Amino acid sequence: MTATQALAEFSEVPVIDVGPLVSRTSQRVDVAKQLGMACRECGFFYIVGHGIDEQLCTRLEDLSRRFFALDKPTKMRIGMSQGGRAWRGYFFVGDELTSGKPDQKEGIYFGDELSFDHPAVLAGTPLHGRNLFPDIPSFREVVLEYLAAVTNLGHALMAGVALSLELDESYFAHRYTGDPLILFRIFNYPYLREASAGNDVRWGVGEHTDYGLLTILRQDDAGGLQVKSQSRWINAPPIPRSFICNIGDMLDRMTRGIFRSTPHRVLNSGGRDRLSFPFFFDPNFNAEIRPIEELAGHHARDDRHERWDHASVHDFRGTYGDYLLNKVSKVFPQLRREML
Repeated sequence: MTATQALAEFSEVPVIDVGPLVSRTSQRVDVAKQLGMACRECGFFYIVGHGIDEQLCTRLEDLSRRFFALDKPTKMRIGMSQGGRAWRGYFFVGDELTSGKPDQKEGIYFGDELSFDHPAVLAGTPLHGRNLFPDIPSFREVVLEYLAAVTNLGHALMAGVALSLELDESYFAHRYTGDPLILFRIFNYPYLREASAGNDVRWGVGEHTDYGLLTILRQDDAGGLQVKSQSRWINAPPIPRSFICNIGDMLDRMTRGIFRSTPHRVLNSGGRDRLSFPFFFDPNFNAEIRPIEELAGHHARDDRHERWDHASVHDFRGTYGDYLLNKVSKVFPQLRREML
């Protein structure tokens, strides 16, 4: 087998009906082939037929708008500084950095809701613990219902990814995601009348790749997501009742670069605030990340000169927790010093 190549030039993100994966019918093998092609060619794909209740998504969106309409002091009652090592809660516009520059977004960090006596919490494992919820009726219940539903979807999609690589469909579940690290964000990108001044574009979030295995994103109808296709950027507009998914750095590393974590960014120029709901289905925090042995004939090429951070994921050695903490320390440097 030859060395892996750069991502192909593409003009749009494919749409895949993943119903057979969710329902585990025989057609799921055909769907897996579509997933594999999308992961090879652009690293992004829309999914429909996913089975997530649209009313649940609408309720989540409505409750989120209610929260972000509150004044800053009220929102700061669940500020991230109160989340401790669990790394949960609210941050204000400009608090989060991408490549050292403040993002033009605010948001709330969530994860698996773990009790105080959970072994990972007792051990003081970062990014594990209780969530901080605003004092808005049914907010907690809707978020936790959404987390459970999309977690199940994540398992189904990763089974499809395994099949696309001609692996047993339980490959990732047995090694990395039997007890996945679940991270969830609700982001609000305020509309900026002056989105750019000369060459200084005020990005909602700048160019980046995601860190883990799979991101499952619900976005409202404002638009603004852009995906990098070699040297140009293409829009990834919202499609009603769909999610848009992308693979992260760890799947890039595991597949020896056969699947590539694709850079993306957000510029909110839609004339109003934009909501997005990224859900990260990631390896267990303590899982050691290794290339897939069955793909040993592939050789990952050195792509650091192409990447936004000029770092090759194929140089990484260690657990997913090691990789993640190194990344988040750059996103919230002050919080990192205080909490971890």
